[in-house]
Amino acid sequence: MSEVTTLLSQADFGHRVPSDWILKEMRSLGEVKTGLTYKPEDVAKHGTLVLRSSNIQDERLVFEDNVSVSKKVGDGATVRKGDILICVRNGSRRLIGKSALITAEADGMAFGAFMSAFRSDLGPYLIWVFQSEIVQRQIEENLGATINQITNATLKALKVPMPPPHEQQAIAAALSDADGVVAGLERVIAKKRLIKQGAMQDLLTARRRLPGFSGEWEVKRLGDHVRFLKNGTHSRAQLSEHGPVKNLHYGDIHGAVSIFLSPATKPMPTLDSVSAGRLDRLAAGDLVFVDASEDLAGVGTSVEITDLDEIEVVSGLHTIAARFDKSVLVDGFKAFLQFMPAFRSHLCQLAAGTKVLATNRRHISSAEIALPRPDEQQAIAAVLSDMDAEIQTLESRLAKARAVKEGMMQNLLTGRVRLV
Repeated sequence: MSEVTTLLSQADFGHRVPSDWILKEMRSLGEVKTGLTYKPEDVAKHGTLVLRSSNIQDERLVFEDNVSVSKKVGDGATVRKGDILICVRNGSRRLIGKSALITAEADGMAFGAFMSAFRSDLGPYLIWVFQSEIVQRQIEENLGATINQITNATLKALKVPMPPPHEQQAIAAALSDADGVVAGLERVIAKKRLIKQGAMQDLLTARRRLPGFSGEWEVKRLGDHVRFLKNGTHSRAQLSEHGPVKNLHYGDIHGAVSIFLSPATKPMPTLDSVSAGRLDRLAAGDLVFVDASEDLAGVGTSVEITDLDEIEVVSGLHTIAARFDKSVLVDGFKAFLQFMPAFRSHLCQLAAGTKVLATNRRHISSAEIALPRPDEQQAIAAVLSDMDAEIQTLESRLAKARAVKEGMMQNLLTGRVRLV
């Protein structure tokens, strides 16, 4: 089959492109290699590590969820440094085409049957093209109708823009630097989360005490210090966007990025005044739990209500709104109740259900847990909230770094912006 090598035109990218760039098919730039097929009995504790789609996360290789095989693996199903590993078949369409550059760490490893590897001396440049909209759009157009996969023939026919060699190297270096910034922030955030997790385990169990605090924590039965509020049972379909009363749906709690929720800034569905008439209004400091979860990790999930700014809010479907005595659980601390081992263990033991794990008011009321004094609660909450704020700041920086990298890819890989 003849090689496709054509001049780029404005129609290819929607803007004027450099006159010295050409469009090539992948087949002219390297070779596609097919992955290893193995049987369950070939899997072993020790042997050759087989790279699969789960080993590609955020465009990088990770070595988690590993599988090794004891069978002999030929050179055809192994990768070497500089190859591009590509997911060609997966149950999820969005994962088709995800890729990563093989590093020295993975040199000589095998790769699975639902993967392909593209071998080329241009891998450090092509990996960025492969992750760009230019190639991902072509992959989407060639996905199988019934099976989520692309063939090796499709990979070979993908058309990629090729600037002169010196510009390829410059683009690859610039994008690698941008990716390094992203990866560095991801590592810092992961470390900060581990530190916060350790701090919660210590501070919420009295394993570690903050300066100035001592003495035994007092065991409290939560049911003696709480009033439960009347919640609504309206489905999403019964809610609107323009009613006068905001409705906190259980899905908004499961999907919350913070354990604190401000109705003044959080977009939420609404109810009309008549439907909300019989329901209790939430107040700052109220703790709202979900009453159902698909797994144990979600049992006890809750948010503490903060700034209302005179906004009317009610607790909605599959939620439990609890108003605790502030002299027993202070504002700012009660949001961390869901992370206290004694409380989580209590709810998980009582959770029941076939398809979902249920929590109810009786489960919460019957919990007996040791609690610090209000002043120590405030101190603990301040430390953990400061950690949260630091992580949120880093996550904001990460989002910006990812946006910069994405913008660089779109501009540099289409010639819209040229490097000097």
